[in-house]
Amino acid sequence: MKESIAILCAGGPAPGINTVIGSVTKVFLNAGYEVLGIHEGYKTLFTDSPSFEKLDFSFADSIYSRGGSALKMSRYKPKDDEFKTDFFVNNNVKLLVTIGGDDTASTANRISKFMAANKVKFSNIHVPKTIDNDLPLPEGTPTFGYHSAKEEGVRIGTTLYEDARTSGNWFVVSAMGREAGHLAFGIGTACHYPMIIIPEMFNKTKVTFDAITKMIISSMIKRRLLGIEYGVAIVSEGVFHFMSDEEIEGTGINFTYDDHGHPELGNVSKAHIFNMLVQRKLKKLGISVKSRPNEIGYELRCIRPIAYDLSYATILGTGVMKLFQEGISGCMVTQTPQGDILPLYLKDVEDENGKVRPRLVNMESERVKLVFDNNLHYITKNDYKSAKKYLPEPEEYDFRKILNW
Repeated sequence: MKESIAILCAGGPAPGINTVIGSVTKVFLNAGYEVLGIHEGYKTLFTDSPSFEKLDFSFADSIYSRGGSALKMSRYKPKDDEFKTDFFVNNNVKLLVTIGGDDTASTANRISKFMAANKVKFSNIHVPKTIDNDLPLPEGTPTFGYHSAKEEGVRIGTTLYEDARTSGNWFVVSAMGREAGHLAFGIGTACHYPMIIIPEMFNKTKVTFDAITKMIISSMIKRRLLGIEYGVAIVSEGVFHFMSDEEIEGTGINFTYDDHGHPELGNVSKAHIFNMLVQRKLKKLGISVKSRPNEIGYELRCIRPIAYDLSYATILGTGVMKLFQEGISGCMVTQTPQGDILPLYLKDVEDENGKVRPRLVNMESERVKLVFDNNLHYITKNDYKSAKKYLPEPEEYDFRKILNW
């Protein structure tokens, strides 16, 4: 039987997935392998009827520049007792190429250990994908999809800023990012937003809605003192990952709940929550500032990849072949700034439970400090006297005091 490789995508979409699928397919077809595309991620892989198809050059060539994923995706996470060797043995699969984030990589790593225990010769190589940019690649190396998502986020974000300037209002924006703030930070910095709030900022204090609300109002008042009656504040959804259920339920929002009794945040607009809390506080203070919520998230995930990600994802896809030929397995494929392909072994970036650790925004980096120190507008000690006109206790809205910096 002809040797084959299998490609699987899981998690959420990101620009460049089809570029990786197309590139991997082309290089392995050229090397004489059959290429199998698995649909629905891990969902049917260990069932009696796995959902997959054979991929050819025509398929690969027609999808490589498109957004979305030509292989259907899912977030299904199989348990260890579901694992079987059948699909891999029956189709003579020598390599499983997974395209996804940390959960996808962690599952592939568990599968690889299972195959080794069952004496099945098998390799797995992971291609790190996420618009959140939160996989633990070397500092300064992005995950593919991030730059395309940021580009679209900035296109939307600059339009919102122009709307704010035109109408003399504020927007309170929420951006995707899970527990990391890379996307919100990248969009906010590029759009010159006067307030950027990411979970990593709270390195010396707790994440609370009160702190977030006060920082947004701090920016609104500072801008007013400067004679600027408009602005945009962007908040990473990642702040929710560091809040208790009680803190979230305290907003007064009517949530639906999952099977474990936790609020289902995916069913509500995070921007609406932030904006509602800001407006409540403004009214309590007797301050008139109009603000509107806007969510930036799902519209970023399936756009056509920009040139950066088209090139980057092509090299990563081709790099899979290089690592496979070198006999390397259980790794993520990475590209150095110099263009070299290197493996990043999953065992070196996983925690004690086998889960890949997320990469957070480095608050000690100079570029991050420059933005928070110089590019934002917020109340400082020098503003207390003039801010007293609007705030009875201006020091409570001092950005650095709120964060205990």
